[in-house]
Amino acid sequence: MQPQKSQVKATLLQNTRIKGDYFCAELLMEAIPQNALPGQFIHVQIPDLNHRVLRRPFSIFNVEEKRLSLLYKVVGEGTKQLSYTSPGKELDIVGPLGRPFSPLPEKSIIVAGGYGCAATYLLAKNAPVKPMVLIGGRTKEDILLKEEYEALGCEVRISTDDGSTGFHGRVTQLLQQVIAGQTWLAACGPIPMLKALAELMPTLNLKGELSLDKAMCCGVGACFACVAKVKDATSPDGWRYARVCAEGPVFKAEELIFA
Repeated sequence: MQPQKSQVKATLLQNTRIKGDYFCAELLMEAIPQNALPGQFIHVQIPDLNHRVLRRPFSIFNVEEKRLSLLYKVVGEGTKQLSYTSPGKELDIVGPLGRPFSPLPEKSIIVAGGYGCAATYLLAKNAPVKPMVLIGGRTKEDILLKEEYEALGCEVRISTDDGSTGFHGRVTQLLQQVIAGQTWLAACGPIPMLKALAELMPTLNLKGELSLDKAMCCGVGACFACVAKVKDATSPDGWRYARVCAEGPVFKAEELIFA
């Protein structure tokens, strides 16, 4: 059973640029950090953005007692405004939301693309046996959290599309080269990467879960704006639309249907 969600006021403690358009925000709040599970997210009301009433979803990167960290990239008006927000500001937060990752079994591997690595960090942190972690990006500027995963005790491999650091190629190509007896995979990243993983996993005898990155309006499954196709044997067509915010964002890889 997932923990009950809360709506709380949070204080922004830090809001630091990591590199380029990537930032890390640390928030102090009640209830949510203590109840958060790996793969869940929070819904944030961006301060001083009154003409944009919808909240923004952010993966929960890390939790420590009453502190919760977010790793985000400036990609639109909401995240741009958040990057300008100064420490001390109060934010309205709802969470933890969504279906979390299952605990990692012993022989596991994590694949993360871009800031998708934020959604899997807590999963690796909580794992008794640390997984191998593959981090992929377009360039070296998109590679995040390598040192943080290594500090957990994970073996980390890097791939970049342009070869600017690590393996030159897609992270799915790197996966085929380094896999060595793992039977379970957890991943988060761009949809094309997840689609490629879902197609590749059966050939590598891998089971596992994928976390979908979708724009979410309500965050609680009421508006059906963030749906994904999933297999459903009870449906006449063999599939149905699942609400990513409520039935995900984590899904079993074999149940997803990518267009």
